[in-house]
Amino acid sequence: MILTESAYRPLPSVDAILRNNKVLGLLETFPRNVITNITRDVLTEARLSIKNGGESRSFDQLTAQIADRVKTISQNWPNVVINATGVILHTNLGRSPLSHRTTEAATTSASLYSDVELSLSTGKRGNRNTHISNLIAEVTESKAGIAVNNNAAGVLLTLAAIAGEKQVKNQVIVSRGESVEIGGGFRIPDVMRQSGATLVEVGTTNRTYTSDYESAINSETAAILKVHPSNFVVDGFTHAPELKEVVAVGKRNGVPVLNDLGSGCLIDTRQYGLKQEPQVQSSISDGATLTL
Repeated sequence: MILTESAYRPLPSVDAILRNNKVLGLLETFPRNVITNITRDVLTEARLSIKNGGESRSFDQLTAQIADRVKTISQNWPNVVINATGVILHTNLGRSPLSHRTTEAATTSASLYSDVELSLSTGKRGNRNTHISNLIAEVTESKAGIAVNNNAAGVLLTLAAIAGEKQVKNQVIVSRGESVEIGGGFRIPDVMRQSGATLVEVGTTNRTYTSDYESAINSETAAILKVHPSNFVVDGFTHAPELKEVVAVGKRNGVPVLNDLGSGCLIDTRQYGLKQEPQVQSSISDGATLTL
């Protein structure tokens, strides 16, 4: 079907819509450029609909659609929900709720000026990581710590720094049973590739031994990566060496061992009647070079 300009003639102009009383009411609350952009988008969609054989939309339909768009972008998000899934730390529900003490402290700091990057003792620029680094080290009994956006970011940054394309050594050894994918499309092989590191898989999906790690080490080996498969379990005819055993292999060969825990549990969850989860402190005491 060939359309002429007359097919689009019933559609009003942007200016005509902005002069409408319903839209003028929106302009009292929202910036004009926001309403203008939404209006243009709605009109573009209306033209596309006509082009594809749809009916022309009335003036009232267009203004109602604009009002709906504005309502959508102005709604508070995220919404509070009731977690009835049976999963306490649910990835899609914001994981762990923060305590009232924590949220009050965050609100106070965020609503006022703070010394986030200022040394009060010298009056000079400070380092925003110093305080959190000291806290992490104290709580986890480690030498130092750093906070990034999430664990996936930590893994990517670590691999890029230790085994990236510009590094002399860029091979990272991972058990095939731990070359996993978790929620959000986080896949170890993909992260490895993005960081510039070269993935060296050892063992099999269900059984890996320390000898597999040891035999794969060469002059190009930058690190050994242990990954906790947090969202699945392989049962039956399986074997995976303990972290201590892998650390021993690394020490014998001068290769750092990175332990990707994922969740970063800091307490013994068994005291609450839950299954035991790997703790950061245990990873550090077992000798992991870096715990993520």
